Amino acid sequence: MLPLRSGDVSFWYADLGGLPLPRPALAGDTTADVCIIGAGYTGLWTAWYLKEHQPDLNIIVVEKRFAGFGASGRNGGWLSGGFAWNHRRYAETSGEEAVRRMVRSMMGTVDEVIRVAEAEGIDADIRRTDELMVATNPAQLQRMKAETAHRRSWGEDDRCYEIGAAESLARVAIPGTLGGMIVSGVARIQPAKLVRGLAGAVERKGVRIVEGTAVTGIAQGVVTTDHGRICAPVVLRCTEGFTATLPGLKREWLPLNSAQIVTEPLDAGTWAKIGWEGHEILGDMANAYCYCQRTREGRIAVGARGVPYKFGSAIDADGAPDQETIRRLVAILNRHFPAARGARIDHAWCGVLGVPRDWCATVGFDAATGLGQAGGYVGTGVSTSNLAGRTLADLTLRRTTELTDLPWVNRHPRKWEVEPLRYIGVQGMYALLNAADRAESQGGPPSKLATLGNRLTGRY
Repeated sequence: MLPLRSGDVSFWYADLGGLPLPRPALAGDTTADVCIIGAGYTGLWTAWYLKEHQPDLNIIVVEKRFAGFGASGRNGGWLSGGFAWNHRRYAETSGEEAVRRMVRSMMGTVDEVIRVAEAEGIDADIRRTDELMVATNPAQLQRMKAETAHRRSWGEDDRCYEIGAAESLARVAIPGTLGGMIVSGVARIQPAKLVRGLAGAVERKGVRIVEGTAVTGIAQGVVTTDHGRICAPVVLRCTEGFTATLPGLKREWLPLNSAQIVTEPLDAGTWAKIGWEGHEILGDMANAYCYCQRTREGRIAVGARGVPYKFGSAIDADGAPDQETIRRLVAILNRHFPAARGARIDHAWCGVLGVPRDWCATVGFDAATGLGQAGGYVGTGVSTSNLAGRTLADLTLRRTTELTDLPWVNRHPRKWEVEPLRYIGVQGMYALLNAADRAESQGGPPSKLATLGNRLTGRY
């Protein structure tokens, strides 16, 4: 089934009536107190909090395309208050209590994002709800129970719990459901609305955003672009999955591809068969998992990895996915929501997310050079970017706070391997995860192929 529209950055912009009008490019050499590279969630949140703490700062945000062009305008809309990481890796260097503080800080991002959105008048289709992760075979159920126990052991016991098959099916009628994991205190958003609103909010605070301006070099105190030089004592790199496109950073964070499709608005009869009245952000416990939302106007958006990585850390062309990825997404839609099997696919798109070599997000700042960065969110950046922006603002202003002492600050994982090793590793990992899912669908125990796949690239 071919979508009516493919690429064009994402459906979320089509929902807004099209891509935004471009802001002017940099008009020659300039100076600033802080230069932020990247006008996505991380860069905009950082600018917002810097201005909150020190309103007289001269801040410029440099963006190659337009604010929200990357993952901030293409993601699945999960404001989850959690992020993909390995708790034990952080605990090895910072201790378990520090990790629990980080969990509490991350859980607070849901309320914080909503607070700022309300204060700034940002309408981003925000709806408070639960996260529901379903298990549809015995192996997934075993994995779900382990994940629930894991989250509760690290401080999420007040919001994470299991439900049985009947309760899960009463929420969303996914065939074969054996049980579900609930994470309360989350929200669904429209991603492009949030990033567009943030861009407007920081501009009202006096931040300059220049678009259509490509960064060609980063050094202490100087950012070189194709439209001039920016001299600033503080330079913050907030480029997430696009970091590999910057000079000398191809192996810093791997740009992992993720893709989505969205249906036409479904009629009341179809929704009566599916349920989903709580608008939960929804996924499954497959090894190569999916992520879904019920949109404001009653569409189903389905996301998954698809074809996960392009050789040489290449980036997609304006969000256009390949046909194999679209096929896989439609198969997930049909499997989980058979009542929507005949629905038209209105849009398909993709984008990249940043993955550090240890699969753990980082925030860093060197006071001696004024150089900082944040990212590597491994697909959970809606929440993580807010905490990163607050943390990076505190580090930049030399503020000693609870955030600047969290265990992700100033971590330096090793770089990814040269090609073709990283291509072989990532493609091999997802081939093994998909093979594990096929084996588990026959009713057996958790497949050891998944363990091998995750170990191949150091994910777990």
